[in-house]
Amino acid sequence: MQLKSIVSYTLGAVLLSAAVTSHAEVSEVKIAEQYGIGYLPLMIMEDQKLVEKYAKEEGLGDLKVTWSKFAGGNVMNDALLSDSLQFASGGVAPMVTLWAKTRGNYDVKAVGALNSMPLLLNTRNPKVKTIKDFTDKDKIALPAVKVSIQAVTLQMAAEKAFGAGQQDKLDHLTVSMSHPDGMEALLSGTSEVTAHFSAPPFQYLELKQPGIHTVLNSYDVLGGPATFNLVWATSKFRNDNPKVYLAFTRALDEAMTMINRDKKWAAQAYLRISKDKESVDDIVKMLSDPQVKFTTTPQNVTKYVDFMQRTGAIKAKPSSWKDMFFPNVHNLPGS
Repeated sequence: MQLKSIVSYTLGAVLLSAAVTSHAEVSEVKIAEQYGIGYLPLMIMEDQKLVEKYAKEEGLGDLKVTWSKFAGGNVMNDALLSDSLQFASGGVAPMVTLWAKTRGNYDVKAVGALNSMPLLLNTRNPKVKTIKDFTDKDKIALPAVKVSIQAVTLQMAAEKAFGAGQQDKLDHLTVSMSHPDGMEALLSGTSEVTAHFSAPPFQYLELKQPGIHTVLNSYDVLGGPATFNLVWATSKFRNDNPKVYLAFTRALDEAMTMINRDKKWAAQAYLRISKDKESVDDIVKMLSDPQVKFTTTPQNVTKYVDFMQRTGAIKAKPSSWKDMFFPNVHNLPGS
């Protein structure tokens, strides 16, 4: 009788342990995206319920996936550290900033890139041919002053134009605005905003309007193609939820495949989800631009890191781009 009790107790403990283990991962995951076609992989993941699909394949059952939109990566970073968000997305600069700040505690790292895209600084001021022509009468809209990838790219351009130590020279002209608001302000003709440093599709839509021209291309600043958007998370979340994390990365890979396999389908999906009023042909043209690439491979990320570390924006410096990324992309030819 005693032996049976011991066996029953042991079996019960094993079953309880298995139950706890199987339910150890979160039952809800919160993912944030921003505005623009650069977030198309995430938009498709949400629309096609790809994370839910792979969560089931990983034995997680009906994982609840909650999506939200933010105007800038800086706000997302606060949400990520407060655990009200599990996957953040945005430009390289906000991710690098958080990676440097959280080493040894949250250990935030990038899950992968979302794309490589040129960022254009457009203006309606006919007197502005280069960034040296901006005056105090101009205001430059971008997602987040000083911390967005557009803000850091502008600082890199300012250093090249005005000399060492002058990277902040144009910062006082910048104002934080979401891409849709920045485009509206620029095109209104009545706002103090005379320039907008944005991203596709907004920058291309602006250039279709009379009197709008480009002052700066990020690829010229970086010396070639560079990652625009990334997805990042905390190491704690990844370690505590390996199956949820794997479901997310598998979903991201499938979304990339879907976009690159059929650009017309991807353009139609973007317009349906975003409710933008552009034509399918216009979006296909953007997606087919040789300078635009949807890929999880990071490109020229270390150039941003080097600049940010040299100018004091961050204190830490990785020995390799892989230090800032989780192992799932270490096999890719990143830079």
